Amino acid sequence: MPQSPIPRIIAVANQKGGVGKTTTTINLASAFQKRGFRSLVVDVDPQGNASTGLGMELGDRGRTTYDLIVDGAPAMEVIRDTNFDGILIAPATTDLASADIELMANERRSFVLREILRAPDLEMLGLDYILIDCPPSLNLLTVNAMVAAHSVLVPLQSEFFALEGLSQLMLTIREIRQSANPDLRIEGVLLTMHDQRNRLAQQVESDARETLGELVFQTIVPRNVRVSEAPSHAVPVLEYDPASKGAIAYQALADEIVARYHSVTA
Repeated sequence: MPQSPIPRIIAVANQKGGVGKTTTTINLASAFQKRGFRSLVVDVDPQGNASTGLGMELGDRGRTTYDLIVDGAPAMEVIRDTNFDGILIAPATTDLASADIELMANERRSFVLREILRAPDLEMLGLDYILIDCPPSLNLLTVNAMVAAHSVLVPLQSEFFALEGLSQLMLTIREIRQSANPDLRIEGVLLTMHDQRNRLAQQVESDARETLGELVFQTIVPRNVRVSEAPSHAVPVLEYDPASKGAIAYQALADEIVARYHSVTA
């Protein structure tokens, strides 16, 4: 696979919890890996679930994104290998919960992550993608992720009121475009936990496509027990059950994204 001159930075964000942000982050990294791309997962959720989902035990995390963002630790002292070749992790712990308060005195508090992830010293890692797993809120950590990112991927659970929560997120993205990151775009809206047999889920999909048009990925992630089980084994679903419907969906999502940024040569 051809390598990008600079890695594509994608923030996976939605202020609503339980919509599949972490699941999408780790499985998209896994799907990229299957296609020969190298990814860095940056865990900026104090719950640290992306770190756990990629097999990083709490006691083995050492320096974390707290040290990176708050204390200015060198990125190379925080970024770690995972058990999966081609996937690196900048892990998180609950220490990160105080980052919002501790960053308030920093005049460039919204740009901390941007300056880290776009620094030349990351070039030696040979990354194609950087995926930022955001917390379930529009706090300073999420703002940092969006200021650092080239685009925002929005997981959207196929449930009642799903679209109503998007308005504040879209407003935040627009404000960041106007103030700090004019090139930020929406990578796409990903429908998750979708049950095609459920009339409500079908209506959510119809409403999302009518309202958001081409911003909605063609790929839909179904409600799938294998996707739910995989984190308890500390592996992506593509490793846990590559033939499952969830794994196939994340492979398709990766294909949609890769097609935008990489030309496949014969």
